[in-house]
Amino acid sequence: MQNCNPVMISAEGSVKQDDSTIQKSVDATLFRKMVGCLGFVCHSRPELGYSAGVISRHMANPNQTHMTTAKKIMRYLKGTLSYGIMFPNQRKEDELQLVGCSDSDWCGDKEDRRSTPRYTFFISGSSISWSPKKQELVALSTCEAKYIAACNAACQGL
Repeated sequence: MQNCNPVMISAEGSVKQDDSTIQKSVDATLFRKMVGCLGFVCHSRPELGYSAGVISRHMANPNQTHMTTAKKIMRYLKGTLSYGIMFPNQRKEDELQLVGCSDSDWCGDKEDRRSTPRYTFFISGSSISWSPKKQELVALSTCEAKYIAACNAACQGL
C-alpha cells in the first residue's frame, strides 16, 4: 500500500458490512496483518477506531468486501499522514479544561442489534480518551442507547 493513491475522505461511510451475499475469500493472514496495523495506528488516530473495530469483527472469515474496506482505510491514512493528536503547550493550570462528548447509534449492527456508543474526552482541545465499543446489551430505544452511552462516558470522565 506504499504506492497507493491517497484519499482525504474517511472510510467510515463504507464500513457497514453486509455478509448476506457470497463473495470470494481473501488471504486471511494478510487481512489480519492489516487489521493489526490499523489497531496500532488507532492509538494516535482516534477517528479510525470505529472503522478498524468494524472490520476486525470479520477476521475469522474475511471476504473481498472486507479487504477492500481495509485498503480504503489504508489509503485514507496515506492521504492524511500529517494528521494526529497534538497537545498544545499550556503553562497556566486554569486554562486546562476537560470537555467530553458522547453519542450512540441505535441498532447499528444489523446482525446482533447492538448499538455502538462512542465518547471522546478533550483537555485544552486535544483528545485524551476515546472509545467506540459495542454495547454489551441490546437497547430497546434510541433514548436507552444514548442513556447507556452517557453513563459510560460519565464513568470514564470520573
